[in-house]
Amino acid sequence: MRQPRRCSTPDGILPFSGYVAGGRDRTHYDLTKPNPAYFTRVDEMLTAAANHGLVVFLDPIDTCCKSPGRGVWLETMLNNGPAAANQYGQYLGERFRHCKNIIWLSGDDFNTWQTHEDDAVVQAVAKGIHSADPDALQTVELNTFTSSSLDDPTCAPLISLNSTYAYSPTYIGMLHSYNQKPVMPTYLVEGHYDLEKVGNPTDYGTPLVPRRQGYWTMLSGGTGQLYGNAYIWPFIDGWKSYLDTAGVTQLEIWKDFFSSLPWQNLVPDQKHTAVIAGFGAFGDTHIRVSRSDYCTAAGTPDGSLVVAYMPTARTITVNMASVKAPADAKWFDPANGAYTEISGGWFRMPKQGSSPHLAATMMATATGFSC
Repeated sequence: MRQPRRCSTPDGILPFSGYVAGGRDRTHYDLTKPNPAYFTRVDEMLTAAANHGLVVFLDPIDTCCKSPGRGVWLETMLNNGPAAANQYGQYLGERFRHCKNIIWLSGDDFNTWQTHEDDAVVQAVAKGIHSADPDALQTVELNTFTSSSLDDPTCAPLISLNSTYAYSPTYIGMLHSYNQKPVMPTYLVEGHYDLEKVGNPTDYGTPLVPRRQGYWTMLSGGTGQLYGNAYIWPFIDGWKSYLDTAGVTQLEIWKDFFSSLPWQNLVPDQKHTAVIAGFGAFGDTHIRVSRSDYCTAAGTPDGSLVVAYMPTARTITVNMASVKAPADAKWFDPANGAYTEISGGWFRMPKQGSSPHLAATMMATATGFSC
């Protein structure tokens, strides 16, 4: 039987074997006394994941809270202090340094990172991990709705991935992260979940919403995304029935599409040099994902590929001078994964002296991808 106030495994194994002064609940666990039996369970899960070729984003100690204020585990860290938090991080780094399929994800809706004492204890854990395993990949998930790891610049020396959090139109947060310094890969750590109505602005996770998030991410400088499901993350009764949803199908189509391209070479078309008209309204963070019509585009530096995602049907104008001639143009439907050849075959750059914009207008569908 679960012991929610002590945070044990289902069969009663506690994560720590002692308490600091002030109480005997989980906010007073002694972080310098980890229970080896508990962390052996973690090791077993990491091994199982590795055997299936999976990388695990592992939160060393959660900071999430469901209401304004500090999360329970953040209270635990504060009751222990930075030195004990750092010692706990060292234990984790040493204990799991043999596991090469871990990315350490500190924070988790870390809403109070701007409070110095809160940030200090969370970073103390991350610094402890780094001291014991300097090659381990680390990142941090800051506050909700629209944010990135580097919004807290003091995290920069500790992390190698920039986690983008976006419940608003995803391209806004992703482009913000992509343009931050120091330069590091960014990805969508959290957006709207499949079958869940949350966020600010609130939106419901129909297949359309995670689909838009995924394509906007990859065409705005992102390197991937994490998926969430309203039934699976809290293990609601019957959660296994939601492992194969329409949203998961969209994720599979998204993955197959970008895996077929040199996605790692795509550069966001921020100045609209490829798609020069018909890209819609950029908007702001108060617009729902389901309401935004913004067309994101990205291309490779050598001009061999341009990809544009159109969340709504419209005509776009493509500057063919941005594409290496000749160009093989196709429509791709991200809702079902079907390709459609564009009539006209190979499209070429305009002749010298002609208007590339005019040529592009006549070839408006040359590199468009719509939903």
